[in-house]
Amino acid sequence: MHVKQNVCGISVRKKVISIEIGLFAHATEDPEKIEKAFQNLLPPDRIEEVTLRKRVLKGEYGNPIVYYKAKIRKSDIVEAVLRKIGRNLPQGEKETLSRELKRRLEKGSLYLRLDKQAAYLKKYRLCNADPIHLRIRFRTSKIDDIRKICKELGMLP
Repeated sequence: MHVKQNVCGISVRKKVISIEIGLFAHATEDPEKIEKAFQNLLPPDRIEEVTLRKRVLKGEYGNPIVYYKAKIRKSDIVEAVLRKIGRNLPQGEKETLSRELKRRLEKGSLYLRLDKQAAYLKKYRLCNADPIHLRIRFRTSKIDDIRKICKELGMLP
């Protein structure tokens, strides 16, 4: 008798180490909205388990800028965040990510920038201006393996 294992969830959990999320709140932005944009990336039932750390910095003209950072290591939360991104990233964005994958990879880490305003509205979009920074660390640095994992998560077409 052959038993088929659910390789999908298990393999992803063993292949993705962590996600680091960072974002800035400028003096003109509402910190509650910034925190909400961050929370919208997380599974709703796991928000309390992720610690968002704050550091107050000074901008070029002395204005306060708050830097938020979280590191997620719990494999089930990591997987849930990546699957949520995969479900909500529009097809065109997935195609862009697929084309740019090599450029976004460095030493087993995938770097993404998501639109902070869109995340606040529970939408997902790649962007470069004032983004939410994500660093997804994989156990492998092989692009073909990372591509396969990202496809499995729904992040690539």
